[in-house]
Amino acid sequence: MSYDTIIIGAGLSGLSAGIRLAYFDRKVCVLERHTTIGGLNSFYRLRNRNYDVGLHAVTNYATPGTKTGPLSKLIRQLRLQWDDFQLFPQLQSAIVFGDRSLRFTNDFDFLTQEIKEQFPQQIDNFRRLAKMIDQRDDWSLDPKPLSAREVVSDHISDPLLVDMIFCPLMFYGSPTPHDMDLSQFIIMFKSIFCEGFGRPPGGVRSILKALVRKFKSAGGELHLRAGVRSILIKQNRAVGVVLDDGREIEARNVLSSAGSVETAKLCGHGTNVLPQIEPGEISFLESIFTLDRMPAELGHKQAIVFYNDSSRFRYECPADPVDLRSGIICSPNNFDYDSPLSEGTIRITALANPRHWFQLPEEEYVAQKKSWCDRIAESAVRYVPDFRPHALDEDTFTPRTIKKFTGHVNGCVYGAPQKVVDGKTQLENLFLCGTDQGFLGIVGSMLSGILITNQYLLR
Repeated sequence: MSYDTIIIGAGLSGLSAGIRLAYFDRKVCVLERHTTIGGLNSFYRLRNRNYDVGLHAVTNYATPGTKTGPLSKLIRQLRLQWDDFQLFPQLQSAIVFGDRSLRFTNDFDFLTQEIKEQFPQQIDNFRRLAKMIDQRDDWSLDPKPLSAREVVSDHISDPLLVDMIFCPLMFYGSPTPHDMDLSQFIIMFKSIFCEGFGRPPGGVRSILKALVRKFKSAGGELHLRAGVRSILIKQNRAVGVVLDDGREIEARNVLSSAGSVETAKLCGHGTNVLPQIEPGEISFLESIFTLDRMPAELGHKQAIVFYNDSSRFRYECPADPVDLRSGIICSPNNFDYDSPLSEGTIRITALANPRHWFQLPEEEYVAQKKSWCDRIAESAVRYVPDFRPHALDEDTFTPRTIKKFTGHVNGCVYGAPQKVVDGKTQLENLFLCGTDQGFLGIVGSMLSGILITNQYLLR
């Protein structure tokens, strides 16, 4: 069996790359180890309820028919319809640090006014920062590494405002403790603050299923339960892959969305297809609560709350199993849908220590999941009404869950801090897309697959 291109991983970036190739009559197959699609942004069913993994909201929101911006570009490149995404805008979100808060919507002027009111001495500095960001090319495949902290601090002198700006961007896209690469900061700033959040009522499965339908209708092949054990290499070329069951599949090109460290391992020791890259350590624990009423009925109307209770925001792998000092509270109900969702939901996410969760015996692992689920809820109700008496069901996933279903070393959600932005390896026909190429988020992941495919595989 031989293909023009094999794509490793049926996540958002891999499926998007597959669609582009199939449109141009390339014989392409996507290989996925697990029984379902999605990777970091997947879904499952438990006790007769649907759950999303990863998706709080889709960034880069745009109203249907918009001609510019990342979402519009994505829809054109994949020949999708706006209805395929079924996105509805957020009502409002907030960044809450102790008794200070900044609200924001999908209207950037709303955030600007909030900063003017809360940090009047910094508003001119913030406007200069926003102008610099607006003028930068945020989707370049060849940016120079630069500390975002240094650049932002050159513009804004109040450390509290700096931390409040960084908090949502880091939680939704930084593999680097305490900092972000400037190019990633700019992408996330525009996607969250300038364009904003949207969400499909059916969660991430509606987006993934639209991608699969488009991929298969264009002639692409999707193989589940087809994990890649190794990449075959001859004369500085990837010539195919070996599957977990020992089968070999040939290809003229290989595109991997597995991650840089993980792809290097597939190539075998001593091949040096990528520079020595240290795996990331940023991972999370998330608890999802199903409620007997809508959060708005309890007085909670914000889509997402980013909170921090310390004097400074610490974004790092914590020493404790879970860092309760900061986190994210998401309510999928609080978007401007045509009709309400059938049940209320609260999702709470916090930084977690992968090493702790990996080493636990199974019985203790189950017990600690329950214990930390309770503790993370207790921490969150400082910032939202107490929803716990109304919980009908709950589920929790940890770095151990993330590693199991993505293969990422350390269960690192955003991959390695060192990105391979141009997507190239030392092999002339092996390329990277997705998390470790560097475009993050729902839309960013899909654009990663598209841009790498356009740059190398369709020329």
